[in-house]
This record gives sequence, structure tokens and C-alpha cells, in this order.
Amino acid sequence: MDSDLRVVVVGGGPAGITAALQARELGAQVTLLEAGHVGDSTLNRGPAPVRTLARAARLARDWSSWAEFGLAGPPPVPDLPAMIANSERVARHAREKRDVPGYLRQQGINLAEDLGPVRFTDPVTLTARAGNSSAGNSSAGVSRASGHADRTWTADRIILAVGGHAARLPIPGAELALTYEDLPGLETLPQRVAVIGGADTGCQLASIFDDLGAAVTVYEAGATIIPAADADVSAELCRAFRARDMTVATDTIVTALSQQHDGIRLDYRAGESAGSSVADAVFMAVGWPASTATLDLRAAGVAVTGPAVTVDDCLRTSVPHIFAAGDVTGHGMLVQTARMEGRIAAKNAVLGTADVISYDVIPSGSFTDPEYGRVGLTEAAAAASTEVVVGIARYSELLRPVADGRTDGFCKLIADRRSHRLVGAHVLGEYSAETVQTVAACMAAGLTVEHVAELQFAFPTFTEGVSIAAQMICRDIGIGRFPQVWSYLGAEGGKGLSSHGSDNPARRGRAQAP
Repeated sequence: MDSDLRVVVVGGGPAGITAALQARELGAQVTLLEAGHVGDSTLNRGPAPVRTLARAARLARDWSSWAEFGLAGPPPVPDLPAMIANSERVARHAREKRDVPGYLRQQGINLAEDLGPVRFTDPVTLTARAGNSSAGNSSAGVSRASGHADRTWTADRIILAVGGHAARLPIPGAELALTYEDLPGLETLPQRVAVIGGADTGCQLASIFDDLGAAVTVYEAGATIIPAADADVSAELCRAFRARDMTVATDTIVTALSQQHDGIRLDYRAGESAGSSVADAVFMAVGWPASTATLDLRAAGVAVTGPAVTVDDCLRTSVPHIFAAGDVTGHGMLVQTARMEGRIAAKNAVLGTADVISYDVIPSGSFTDPEYGRVGLTEAAAAASTEVVVGIARYSELLRPVADGRTDGFCKLIADRRSHRLVGAHVLGEYSAETVQTVAACMAAGLTVEHVAELQFAFPTFTEGVSIAAQMICRDIGIGRFPQVWSYLGAEGGKGLSSHGSDNPARRGRAQAP
């Protein structure tokens, strides 16, 4: 590799930070350009503060089960400003403890923060408006104009990692709605909350406010909430929401918002009928488009698909020396996906290699209540290409969930009947995001379902459901001669979960508790 190779990374989120560090590790001269502060979306406005608020909400929720465990006391009173302050404490700890800017500079990366929008002027040149004080220097072979002129950088390779932003519906009154980024600005807990959008983010927001005692309504334009999830997870999460008196309105399109004397009015349409409701706070969670509007991609000749940058399997754009990684590509929208893409984009940019990105084994979790985690294919996607067999261990039949009083949920494994390889896992319930990591590790290691069935998990745990579901599959296939695990309280066999019948029995099998 040419040690004089100049690489400019645009965007200081998970993808950009990873790409910059990887490119520097490979010997390139690296400059990282960030409109605000590095790590801002993850630490200040994304997973860190949302997870902290979700934790507070779960603690408030747990009071409802105190009597079951012989505990007595008054219910907790949510103090929203204190909760927000705690989430800011966590974000501040992550920033100060890790000191990402300092670490990047220690590694020899030329970091330029607080730049505002960065844009192309031609395929090798990027510019930002003058006037910001932390714009870095011209080390790593990247030029910058001095004085009050616009700052300019040129590079041999460019990696775009500008991330995405919360979308808003193009409806009247859309400006009245909040997004998850507005959570830190809330001063009081709203008593009536409407969430527009029933995917991951929307359901997380709904869970938080429901656990804190608000009356919550979720409006989803599609037929089910979290439509990208496995059908069993979507159906069971919807059932759990409604069992807690949360209103879930599917096949419902919000058409307008307006300010009323008693709150914000939502007008909506469900099929041929129309209706309205009033809420104290309305949150939009309707997508996360790429933040490419200010990049002037046409000046560089970079092709787009909608707002997202178009890339090939090697994360190369339509311009050979320009790569892209993270949310800007429109793939995954996950921190772990962004980090993986950042690393691969940097390797291909610096070394000239053609490493191909694979999304087959990327676990993810959502901090809904109950939580859910997933990795690999859904049952429907897997069954479309191969004959599958499914094992489902219900938490209502496992000792640890019963002991904890958290029996909503299950661990579902999907295997290829011919190869015995696991192709997907979907977990709903407590600790789902952690449990699914175990399955992801097994999939990445290429373990067959009989190998997973042989694993000895700690008892009693939620993770025990992984081996029990695997043993169910083995008995269905007729391998391993596993007896039913004595610690699993339920019988096996019977029909599937409520979202499935006996469709296409030649393509799939099921083993689970009734």
C-alpha cells in the first residue's frame, strides 16, 4: 500500500469512526470530517440515552409485580427531568471516559469537528464553510485553505458515512410532532402519547411511555407492528401491547395534525372510515433516511437510490474511488452493521481489495417491553428458499421466566432441514437482546442444530431456551435421539403460535409447546 494514500472519511458516527481507524491501521493518511461531534447520534441522541430511559421505565413497571414476590410499598413516581438528566449522565460518561476525539488524534487521524455541512465540489474535493474553530489541520496530506475562505480537502479515497436522520410524514401539521431525538427536551411526562409508526423505534417509544404510566396509542400504516420482524414476534408483541391496555391501530394512516386547546389532534384513516384523537405528545417514527441532501453528490457523480447512496457488494459507489458505509447506504440501520461496513469499506478503499459485505449473521435487539432480538432470516424468508424446521421454547414453560414472573415470550430457532444449519433465531421476552447473541455466535461458527442442542447452558436461565428449541428441532428431524429436557415444563407438539396455521406442511415443520 502507498503510505502517502490520502483518505477522507465524511461522518463521525460508528461507521465513520471505524472506517477512519481501520484506514489508519492500514497505513493511510486519514482525515475525519464531522458536522457536529463524533459519536453524537449514538451517545447523545440514540441508543445510549434511549436505553437509559428504557431502564428507568422497566424499573417503574416492575412495581406492578411486587405483591407477587411478597413486597409492599407505594408505586414509584416518575420524575422525567431526573430521568433525562440520568440519560445525559450516561452519555457524558461515555464521551468523557472514552474520549473518542482524543483517541482518534492519538492514532494520527486528522479530526475536524463542528464543521456543519460538508459538500463535494468535484469528485476528489470536499468543502465546508469557514468560521468553525476545531477544523483540524493539513496533516495526513489533506489540504485546507486558510483565513476566512471555505475549508477544502482533497483525497485519493473518500468514504461517506454521514448517517441518517428521523423522517417526518409529509402531512399538514407535521412540525407539531416530536421524534426520539426530542426526548431530552421534554420537561413533563405527557399523559396521552401517540406514536406514528409501529416499527422498532416507534415500539420502543411506546413501551417507555406505557411503562411510565401514559396512555399510549400506536398508529401503524401496515397490517402489523414491526413488519420486518418474524411474524410470530410481531403477533406476540402486538398481543402483549394490547394486554397492557395499549391501543395498537394497524392499517391506519395519520393524515393531519393540528393544535387544539386540549392537545394535538390527529386525523387518521382506517380503510374507508376516518377518525380523530387528541394527544398531549405525538412522536413520529416513520423511517430513517440517509442524510445526503447537503453533500451535493451530483458534483462528484455519485449515484443514489432515493436518499441513500448506491453501493455494490464491496461498498463502492458509482465512482470507483468513493465508498460508503453505515446508514447512508440504506442497509441495516444498526450500529453493528455500520461498524462492519466501515471496516470493510476502509479495507477495500486502502488496499484495493474486493471484500464482500455479508449481512447473514447480524444480531439485533430492540428495547421494547417485552424485548425482542433477532438474527438471520425470518421463517417466511427461509421457507421461501428451502425446507425449514422450527423449534419454539415458550417462556411460560421455562423455570427461570416462571420464577421471575416474566413468562411472556419465547425462543424460536429456524433450521434448514437438509443441512441442519441454523438460518434464523427470533427471541421475545426478557433478556432477548442478550440471548440472541448466543445463537448468532453459533451461526457464525457454522454449528449445526445438533451441536447447539448439545450445548450445556447455565440453569435456570432464559438462554436455556436456545438448547431446548434446538433439541426440539433435532427430535423433529430425527437426529441425536434427544429426550425431552426435564427442566422444560410443557409438553411438545401441537399447533404453532397464533400467527400460523398448518400452511404448506411439506415446506416446514414445527416443534413446540402447545
